Amino acid sequence: MRSNILDKIKKEVMTVQTKTKQDAQLEQNKREKPMPVLAKVALIGFIGGVFWSFLAYCAYFFHFTEVAPNFILQPWAIGDWKNGALGQAIAILFIGLASVIAALVYYAFLKNRQGIWPGVAFGIGLWVLVFYVLNPIFPQLKAVPQLERNTVVTMVCFYILYGMFIGYSISFEVAEMRRQKQVDVVK
Repeated sequence: MRSNILDKIKKEVMTVQTKTKQDAQLEQNKREKPMPVLAKVALIGFIGGVFWSFLAYCAYFFHFTEVAPNFILQPWAIGDWKNGALGQAIAILFIGLASVIAALVYYAFLKNRQGIWPGVAFGIGLWVLVFYVLNPIFPQLKAVPQLERNTVVTMVCFYILYGMFIGYSISFEVAEMRRQKQVDVVK
């Protein structure tokens, strides 16, 4: 009698173990590998660059600023196509690609900073880089004192918002990665 009970328990345990192994092999029970952090940073940079440069184009379209995104193509592209819609679209994509580099720079130097101010400082730093340091490269871009006040204010605001977007997004991803590592260590 006791032997029958032990045999039944063993069979139940074997059945449960087999079912657990089968469940672990099911696609729905497999854990998805997370995207590498640098890939997330690059994606954040690209999306941020495309989004904010598109909004800057909208501001240009509605005459809030006299600087269009296609200013980035002026030194390298030949022809009038760069002044039309195609030029604006290609410039927006190009700014998205250049923004990947900016996001990687933020990740390298400021990823551990929390709050609003690192992103604001990063955005202002990028504005200074583009409008003062790199200004001679872009023939269509006037010097800052020659720009209208609306243009300066609008562009500074866009760069600050872009910096905050990059800063918060990257800081959030770094904090999530750390939290996930702690959860994995506990398990």
